[in-house]
Amino acid sequence: MDGRDLVRSMSVVGSGRAAQGLRTVRAAWRRRRIDAAGLPPRGAERARVPGQVQGAEPGPGGGLIRFGRSELRITVAVNGAVFWGWDGAGPEPSYALAGSCPEPDPRAMLEPDKDGGWRVVAERVTVVVSRHGAVQVCTPGGVLLRRDLPPRWWEPVGGGTARWMQRSQVAADARFFGLGGRAAGPRLRDGTYRLWNTDPGGAFGPGDDPLYLTMPVQLVVADAAAHLVFHDTTWDGRVTLREGEEGAGSGHDRAGRCEMRMEGGPLRCWVMVGTPARVLHTWASLTGAPALPPEWALGHHHARWGFGSEQEVRRIVAGYQERGLPLDAVHLDIDHYEGHQVFTVDQERFPKLPALAEELRRDGIRLVSVVDPAVKAVPGNAVYDGGSAVDAFVRDAAGRSVRGEVWAGESVFPDFTHARVRKWWGGLYEERLEQGFAGFWHDMNEPTSFNAFGEPTLPRSARHALEGRGGDHREAHNVYALCMARAAYEGLRELTPRERPFLFSRSGWAGMQRYGGTWSGDVATGWPGLRASLSLVLGLGLCGVPYSGPDVGGFDGSPSPELYLRWFQLGSYLPLFRTHASLRAGRREPWEFGPEVLEHARVALAGRRRLLPYFMTLAHLARRTGAPYVRPVWWGSPEDRALRDCEDAFLLGDCLLVAPVMDPGADRRAVQLPRGRWYDTVTEQVYEGPAQVLVDAPLSRIPVLARAGAVVPVQGEDGGLELEVWAPARGRTGGGLVVPDTGQGRDDPAIERYTARLQGTEVVVTREPEGREGGAAEPPYPVRVRGLG
Repeated sequence: MDGRDLVRSMSVVGSGRAAQGLRTVRAAWRRRRIDAAGLPPRGAERARVPGQVQGAEPGPGGGLIRFGRSELRITVAVNGAVFWGWDGAGPEPSYALAGSCPEPDPRAMLEPDKDGGWRVVAERVTVVVSRHGAVQVCTPGGVLLRRDLPPRWWEPVGGGTARWMQRSQVAADARFFGLGGRAAGPRLRDGTYRLWNTDPGGAFGPGDDPLYLTMPVQLVVADAAAHLVFHDTTWDGRVTLREGEEGAGSGHDRAGRCEMRMEGGPLRCWVMVGTPARVLHTWASLTGAPALPPEWALGHHHARWGFGSEQEVRRIVAGYQERGLPLDAVHLDIDHYEGHQVFTVDQERFPKLPALAEELRRDGIRLVSVVDPAVKAVPGNAVYDGGSAVDAFVRDAAGRSVRGEVWAGESVFPDFTHARVRKWWGGLYEERLEQGFAGFWHDMNEPTSFNAFGEPTLPRSARHALEGRGGDHREAHNVYALCMARAAYEGLRELTPRERPFLFSRSGWAGMQRYGGTWSGDVATGWPGLRASLSLVLGLGLCGVPYSGPDVGGFDGSPSPELYLRWFQLGSYLPLFRTHASLRAGRREPWEFGPEVLEHARVALAGRRRLLPYFMTLAHLARRTGAPYVRPVWWGSPEDRALRDCEDAFLLGDCLLVAPVMDPGADRRAVQLPRGRWYDTVTEQVYEGPAQVLVDAPLSRIPVLARAGAVVPVQGEDGGLELEVWAPARGRTGGGLVVPDTGQGRDDPAIERYTARLQGTEVVVTREPEGREGGAAEPPYPVRVRGLG
């Protein structure tokens, strides 16, 4: 017995802080017993490195290189991505990849290199392998971007899963981004980051790590080029980063460093090289196009843990309507369930839920339901009985159902890594649709199981199907939520074939964008939480998940009127714009913060409504190109080092630069501008970049600047689509893209391309022809020119 755990047990039971205290103590000890019996003991280990090169065998797109104690397969795909895997590891099976692996590039050839090494030369990248197993990634011009040193494995003497470690070097000027949702980002400073999806157990801030959604995906930005590296293993691990220093030491650069230590899984990775846009496009071609949200999901959402009845929902909706505030969705948390049991309704509090949903839908408001994975383990619960009938729940090594403690009490957990279980679970959403719900948010799906001590999740020895391969929770944990999202998405596609499924998930993994988006989780109320909100959205976008947003106002506590308003203003420019709070937090309705905040919030809501066509266009472009809606300011100029260090502003698509206010009492703020001319969208004042400028930021608004020449689709006063055109600089042309959307269907509308040029004192806007034939035409929408004074 661990004495510290005994003390924790006594503390939890004696504190009286939760009704579930004693049960969480029992759950923690039960989890420990299961792992003691089910996990193989880790005894003596034998270290191994690749050894000296022995020979090579060319193959499609690359080939196989044999070393004394290992082998390395390298393949360059037709999309330019490079794959390599050690010890026979191939690109499949993989939870990250969408569909089949891309074809090898027939032009990429394995050939001998100097000093006994080998290299693969392709159009976008050159890969050089040393005779000891170091792997270098270079630009076509020969500039070194990344050097992976020979890896090291630690293999149990008696057999079992090997741990491994990979050290890498990058350019001295490089900056690290990614690794999923990180509150301290988006630029990842020196430190160690864990790859294990984790419920922090309370409201979090920038210093908390890991959080709910981690990914072994890094975007490394340097002067020469950007590259994305993805280590495709789902096991627990840690990444230690050290930024480089130019001119360090005796006049020499010190390279940036990355060290990965993984507890198991294959040592395989993908590398993509190029501009950020090219890299994210290649990443989306590998892991799947982002799901397209329905138009209403890009509007304003209001949520709260604590909508205790139909009357409360109507009261909140009436508050929006009486004040003329736009509202597109209302989210119901676990308190609308019967005893917190998933796929149920409390008939006393919500006796006519379908009627309420239909009433709201007539007013243009959708209902969104929370869905937790845990199922209360009690006979008579329809979900529990149905899951038991199809053997849906995770078992331990002895074949017994693994039980955990969550909101509903003692519960079991579906094994979403089995196709049969996903099919069963996806069909359960029919009950939600019959209740009138139009969208779904997945919560508690790391998965979380309350424990008084130890990890708040399932035992590591719990058994999972893993698509027929078999394995335990050490391998399945990080993809549990991803597989749950897949189950829901595929089920909804069958149940509502003419509609776009809408779901977002607290946890996930690489490829999450195929099924929906995510949100911040329980971000702490406070100015640091506001900063963390933007960090999470930017970081997730650079990992290929473009649709996300925070709990506006923070999950816990009571924000000051100023903090709430600044958070609200930021949220109005993020993909998921949702207010949300915990059961014990202060209110989050705009009118609860006084008449001044209400009027400023009204302006923010009107601005979001006006930009809906632009957000919809960005959603379609994200689906086709992988580019996030919210982009770091260096997106188009990654070689600009001043921009690479800017973390408190962002680009919304190509056209707008948003500079939220992150500090109390500020009415002006510095903004680092990319090159080109920029207009303040309210005053139309002109700024020239690249430069740092000081702009007004009164309480009534946050600074938003438009790029000169931008063509922005907006909603006109009559509700129709208009083109807002910002005057291009003399001698320059501008333009923009528009994707008109029907709002719900699955069709892919054509992309409309517009060009703007200054002709004399007038701005001429034309629509470019779709094919080779025909000439430019007048836009089919009203045009409003701004920036001419």
